[in-house]
Amino acid sequence: MPNTYNDKILIATNNAGKVLELSKLLASSDFIVTTPNQENIQMDVEETGQTFEDNAAIKALAFAKTSGLLSIADDSGLEVEYLNGEPGVRSARYAGENASDIDRVWYLLDKLEDVEWSKRQARFKSVIAIADPEGVIEIFEGTCEGYILFEPVGLNGFGYDPIFYLPFEGKSMSELSLENKNKISHRGLAMEKAVRFLNQIN
Repeated sequence: MPNTYNDKILIATNNAGKVLELSKLLASSDFIVTTPNQENIQMDVEETGQTFEDNAAIKALAFAKTSGLLSIADDSGLEVEYLNGEPGVRSARYAGENASDIDRVWYLLDKLEDVEWSKRQARFKSVIAIADPEGVIEIFEGTCEGYILFEPVGLNGFGYDPIFYLPFEGKSMSELSLENKNKISHRGLAMEKAVRFLNQIN
């Protein structure tokens, strides 16, 4: 595929945690990474999709059209088996529109009160969409399996990381360094595929 893009790629989010993670993950790409702040873009994209794929595509395309740049967006969330996949696409809004990360964590823990360990299986899912102003180019997916802890543990990360236990690490996601998290997380796995694709088109 010929390179029809300049060397910039825009991270299509205002979420500071995602900007940090995606910037690190994109460091191995051949593109210069830029953010909405750096491009003086202030916009909130309404996530009206019914799936992670829908929402990632909506965000990537909206930022690409506004900026004129190749854009990359993540939509991700937590799926708890006992709750039939909740919070899912509503992960960021699970405890209400203005709830904080810790509000959402405790809201979820309240729903799992008295649920035994063997029934607390969950997965993080991430979908990465890449778009240019003409449309969505490619979509990639990554998942990470684990369990929901009984209380928050660890100081790193964001979102539901403090209550997501990784059996193969023996730690919560919040106890991992960002470097280690990016090697095994849902977002890290999806971005590994995305970076391979980006390096093919640039």
